[in-house]
Amino acid sequence: MATEMETMVEHMRRFAWPDYLVFVSMLLLCILIGVYFGFVQRKPNTEAEYLMGGRTMLVFPIALSLIASFISGITLLGLPTEVYSFGIQYVYVALGVTLMGIVMGYIYLPVFHKLNITSTYEYLETRFDRRLRMFGSIMFTIMNIGYLPIVIYVPALAFNQVTGVNIHVITPIVCIVCVFYTCVGGLKAVVWTDVVQTFSMFGALVLVAVKGTIDLGGSSVVFNRAWDTGRLERPNFDFNPTTRHTFWSQLIGGFVYWLQTNAVSQNMIQRYLSLPSVAAGRRALWIFVFGVCLLMSLCSYCGLLIYATYHDCDPLTTKVITVITAKLYESVSKSLRTDLIHQLARAKDQLLPLFVMDILRDMPGLSGLFVAGVFSAALSSLSTCLNSMSAVILEDFVKPFVKEPLSPRAINWIMRSVVVGVGALCAALVFVVEKMGTVLQLTMSLEAITNGPLLGTFTIGILIPWVGSGCALVGGVVGVIFMSWLSLKAQYWVATGTIVFPHKPMSVEGCSYDFDHSLLNVTSTSMYTTDDIFPLFRVSYMWYTFLGAGVTILVSLLSTMLIYGRNDPKTIPPELLAGFVSRYVHGNGKSVTKPNAAQQRIPSSLTGRTNGKTLHESAL
Repeated sequence: MATEMETMVEHMRRFAWPDYLVFVSMLLLCILIGVYFGFVQRKPNTEAEYLMGGRTMLVFPIALSLIASFISGITLLGLPTEVYSFGIQYVYVALGVTLMGIVMGYIYLPVFHKLNITSTYEYLETRFDRRLRMFGSIMFTIMNIGYLPIVIYVPALAFNQVTGVNIHVITPIVCIVCVFYTCVGGLKAVVWTDVVQTFSMFGALVLVAVKGTIDLGGSSVVFNRAWDTGRLERPNFDFNPTTRHTFWSQLIGGFVYWLQTNAVSQNMIQRYLSLPSVAAGRRALWIFVFGVCLLMSLCSYCGLLIYATYHDCDPLTTKVITVITAKLYESVSKSLRTDLIHQLARAKDQLLPLFVMDILRDMPGLSGLFVAGVFSAALSSLSTCLNSMSAVILEDFVKPFVKEPLSPRAINWIMRSVVVGVGALCAALVFVVEKMGTVLQLTMSLEAITNGPLLGTFTIGILIPWVGSGCALVGGVVGVIFMSWLSLKAQYWVATGTIVFPHKPMSVEGCSYDFDHSLLNVTSTSMYTTDDIFPLFRVSYMWYTFLGAGVTILVSLLSTMLIYGRNDPKTIPPELLAGFVSRYVHGNGKSVTKPNAAQQRIPSSLTGRTNGKTLHESAL
């Protein structure tokens, strides 16, 4: 045992100077891009230039930025573990992603693009009133503040595992780099660093896939072992919503989840609106759909590859990562070592870094390329959120509450201060993430709490013109309360071990090292069984966004019928509705009724020219 374990520990420590060189080079390249767009290619230092790239960005860079922004280190490390443990059923979400591309491209994207807005939530004030705008902005802010520390923490944990560098050393460094190029270069720096980081992500995954397949003897070995254990499987057409992954949850639930994330989230819409036309936005959208599906396929293959490599000695069962970590931290204090081991024991996402350090141990520099790829995903997500947060804070929390127009200098100061402030907050919250063992689950629950109601609110605005502001606000608030109750209660049952998701067959018969065999018979200590839980709490997480949006829309419709009454659709300017809804309501595309109070408060940023008339004029 000692010899084998010492060898594995030595593998984990083989992050040599070529690896550090590759990793540092990636960070320096990001800094240089920020310097170039901030100081060399100087453009007018305006809000539109900083936040929207002057709305003249190119399709391909924006598409790659969308891919990099959406795919975080959590995805790169988590999806291979998902496929390793549960099979490829999740991968059928690609069908939902494709459906999302169709719906977003022809319903949601044209509406936002015509309005010439900066913050997505400006639409809610134009369609409803300021209360809905604040509701959307607050939900977005809460979601991002909870999500960003996880984005940094997960890859930092991987870096810590392969180098021994303390998490609280690497996270501030990475945050400072990200804040610098985002703050200095604005959207253009963010987009072009995303381009570099996208290639880094793809390169890292291809490297692992090719090297691991060659070592194993070919892809046929990978697929045969996956097929024999049911990991390579056909779609599950079970209609039971409590089944973790089915064809229907991936198609419908996945479609709704990706629609919210891509079609109404400020993080993504801001990039689509930086393009000069709707047609350009659609091209970027389809490149994004193809790229994300390709990246998920690579991650999934890596998951199958890891299983094929460790098919007879499952490292998750033996807890080998915990043992290795204990040896790596023999030199630190006992209390700190215990805390670090406790955290890492829960982090199943460390499976891929273990595999990488195993197969790339004799190839200096390649481990650094992989780690650079993982951090690239984190940097792209962080920079995107920082840039979007600066837009939301400025447009939704500052401008509506100042009496006099802000000077360009004040605007620049506010935008950059938000980037620095939120970046510092994220680095600080990593301390909280590290101490709270269930924070990953809680953060994903928080995302579900906000995503569904936000999508429901925007969908009401774009597709259901007879629902007014009061009804939409009631629906949104009830949706948030309902999803808080549902997701947090469900996560409680998961945390107590009452809800357990059975994984695919694992084996430890071929292990060449000793481990605690009592780990093989671990059972839940909960006094309850799954049958004792209310069925709604056992619904698959893939349906959460669908449920949140559905409850929001349903409550809004009931409020319309029972409390507030029906809104006159003709008071809604046609530019605020989906094309087919506008044609149905207005016929020739022009409203004939005087707009209500909500439409009369159209912000100045939305009164751009449309076919020779302002939005307000066309409504009249």
